[in-house]
Amino acid sequence: MSKALLAAIFAIGLVLVLVSSAVAHHSFALFDVMKSVALEGTVKKFEWSNPHSWITLEVIGPQSTADEWLIQLPPAGVLAREGWNSKFVKVGEKLSVHINPLKNGGKGGILESFSFDDRRPGAQ
Repeated sequence: MSKALLAAIFAIGLVLVLVSSAVAHHSFALFDVMKSVALEGTVKKFEWSNPHSWITLEVIGPQSTADEWLIQLPPAGVLAREGWNSKFVKVGEKLSVHINPLKNGGKGGILESFSFDDRRPGAQ
């Protein structure tokens, strides 16, 4: 085989590996998309980032204990197209969310919908 053909085969193989990694990264396998959990709490942290943005929500549980829930959001670019920015969610404000929970029962999930106490535009 010629060096050019080997280089082409290598390049194609590399692209296939990178594409399969990207597709696997965006899997919803961690989340139970057949369930929806409603949470109300106080924002502890808002991370405006890629590949995903995050909200840490402090939720008061049934025994009056505070639990922190980690909520995965879309990437910052996707949120920006929906009118969000890095100041859209503020630490200390009250937030209600519906999430698809983690399958392992951990305190986390992926955002389905949200609403703020102040009913700002863009919130549902």
